[in-house]
This record gives sequence, C-alpha cells and structure tokens, in this order.
Amino acid sequence: MNKHLLVTGAAGFIGANFVHYWLAKYPASRVVAFDALTYAGNRHNLDDVASHPGLRFVQGDIRDTALVERLLQEECIDTLVHFAAESHVDRSITGPDAFIETNVVGTHSLLKAARTVWLDGGVDDHRFHHVSTDEVFGSLGPEDHPFTETNLYEPNSPYSASKAASDHLVRAYHHTYGLKVTTSNCSNNYGPYHFPEKLIPLCLTNILDGKPLPIYGDGKNIRDWLFVADHCSGIDLILQKGRLGETYNIGGNNEWTNIDIVNLLCDKVDACFAADPSLAKRYPKAPAAQGKPSNSLITYVKDRLGHDRRYAIDASKIMGELGYQPSVQFPEGIHKTLQWYLANESWWRSIQDGSYRK
Repeated sequence: MNKHLLVTGAAGFIGANFVHYWLAKYPASRVVAFDALTYAGNRHNLDDVASHPGLRFVQGDIRDTALVERLLQEECIDTLVHFAAESHVDRSITGPDAFIETNVVGTHSLLKAARTVWLDGGVDDHRFHHVSTDEVFGSLGPEDHPFTETNLYEPNSPYSASKAASDHLVRAYHHTYGLKVTTSNCSNNYGPYHFPEKLIPLCLTNILDGKPLPIYGDGKNIRDWLFVADHCSGIDLILQKGRLGETYNIGGNNEWTNIDIVNLLCDKVDACFAADPSLAKRYPKAPAAQGKPSNSLITYVKDRLGHDRRYAIDASKIMGELGYQPSVQFPEGIHKTLQWYLANESWWRSIQDGSYRK
C-alpha cells in the first residue's frame, strides 16, 4: 500500500511499533512521524528506522491545528493514524487536566485540520483512523461476556473518560461532516519500547534491579493482553478493508490476572538467569543472581482509586469481517519482551535516569 501517513504519537510505545511495522511491510510508503516528545515520547524509539528514505520526524503538538494542516498539505497525507494520548491511569487520577487537553482537545484539533484539508480541499481519498482503548467500556464482572463494539460506554477514570470523549468526536465528524473515519478499541498492549511505568516493563526492570514489585489490592484484577505487533497488524487490516464509520475491537483473547502475569514474569526471568550465568554479573541485585526466586520481590500495595476489576475484548467482528488473528501467544510474547529488554538495557536505563530526553 503506497500511502502517505501522518502518525501521531509516533515516538510513543504503540506508535513507534506501528511505524516500524509499516515501513517494514510497505517500504515505498511515506510516513510523517509526529510527536510532542512529552515524558513518554522517546525519539530514540525510531532510531532503527531513522535513515529510512520514506520517514520524516516532526516534533509538534496535536493541538497545533495550523501545523497539522500544513503537514497534511505539504506531505499530501491521505491517512492519519492517531495514537497520541495521555494513557497512564494513575497519572490521570492525580492530574486529569493533561488528559482532557491531549485526548479531547488534541483529537478535536486533528479532526478540524482533517476537515479543512481533506473535506474543504476536495480530497476524497482519505482516512482518519483513531486508536482507542477497551477502558471506555468500564469494568466487567467475572462472568460477563467480553466487551463488544456495541457495549455502552461507562468510563471510570479521567483517562478512560477522555478517550471516550475523543471516540465520540471522531464518530460525530463522520456522521456530521462525512469525514472518512475508523476507530479501534484495543486491549492492553505489551512488547518492545513499552514505557517502564506500565505493569510488565516496570516489573521486568524492577526484578533486574532487585526492587519491589508493587501489586495493587489483591492482584486479581484481570486484563486482556495483546502483543503490540498484533495490534499493528489489526490496524493495518482496518485501513485496508475496514468499513467507514465503523469501530473494531482488537484483542488478544488472552485474559490474565495481574498477579499471575507477575509470577509468569518472575519465572521467565529466573529461567533466563539459570540458562545464562552472565546475567548474574550484569544484574547482581536481581534475586536470581543471589539464588533467590524473583517472586520474593512481590509487594501488595493499596489499591488505586476507581480500579476496574476486569477488561476483556471480544474481537469476533474484526476476525470475521477482516480476517484478523492474533499470532503471538502470551508466554511467547513475554519471552520476546524479556529478551528485548535484556538486549536494550541502555534504552530503559536512559529512561530511568532521564538522559533519553537530552
């Protein structure tokens, strides 16, 4: 597909993985990687593709409507893939304003720019794809059916409420103005470049440094986990074959409690240390380097406010209509993720000490 893409949030976790995925699969494409480089945006996430002739990086804020309009015009953009978002629930509880600004005002800014350049400019062949979350649907009970695209929106945190608002804006611009849009609601992603404040990379790096593994409440909160490359392939299918104005759930059919995930991580790390004695020298503070199990670091902490008990995605729509199938099973994906973090220590160390922002 020889498209001209503007990818927002392209230096973040999922956005960067999508840029890698897209340029590898469609090397003739033009990709403008757009990111404000706030704390979770890391320009180094794109180092491996920085020399690609089809890639241009632009630092900018999605709320800068004039800048977005200019990029859409001068780069002849026909596809906008919108990842940019404030996404950490804990941060939304302590500081919700940034989530409203980025996720609601920022999304509206992009929609206005797209309307001006594409609709008012007579660009019929265009697509605005909006990346959202399963958290807009609220919380599931233990026996409830996983979320479908027709579930009512019942967001329970400032983060999920801001994403719900942005979803509605995208839908409104399609039905009111005729903007050609699609939306995807994904389950929890994991994989390379995952910012180390999130559960899986936080626990991986804490194990290696011998730090506590904080588990909220009883650890029985359930999430549906999706390897990030599978998410990228799902978006690709939506861009190719998705029906305009439709929403598609992208999930991994992979529900795990938080405590079971952490125990799996601990087992994987312990197995790596047993197979490779050099790891004990690299990470002397890790329990496995001292003959102890990594799960000795597990520490239960006070549950966070409004903590949803369970999320799960029913991805039958995208599977049936577009032929989507997640290809990476969770134990395999966790192994791949662990190996990536072991091979890229300088990347996550630079985040720990803040040097990635220099």
